[in-house]
Amino acid sequence: MNKSASLVTLKAKPGQREEVGRVWEKYARDYVRGSGFAFYYCFDDNDPDRIIVFGLGDQASMQAFAQQPWFPDYQRETSALLAEPGEIRSATPRFMKEAEALIGSS
Repeated sequence: MNKSASLVTLKAKPGQREEVGRVWEKYARDYVRGSGFAFYYCFDDNDPDRIIVFGLGDQASMQAFAQQPWFPDYQRETSALLAEPGEIRSATPRFMKEAEALIGSS
């Protein structure tokens, strides 16, 4: 299996989670739509300020996300909205089931 998974958790300042999402849409949404990896940008159901981002793809594609020319601007704009630094974890999948069959395509 030649896939890499990344999990990022972000903690927005109280009441700023939607604004962090708008910044993500401004910079990253179009790039992610055109990329070759699966990507999920989620609001935590149990924490009104937590964002969970999950990506699955080949390692080079996953690393290329943070190398985009817009990424420093994205980081700059979100840093004022976050309560703490994001936590980034990488994982090597051992088993996968296609998510599209479970949740449908969007």
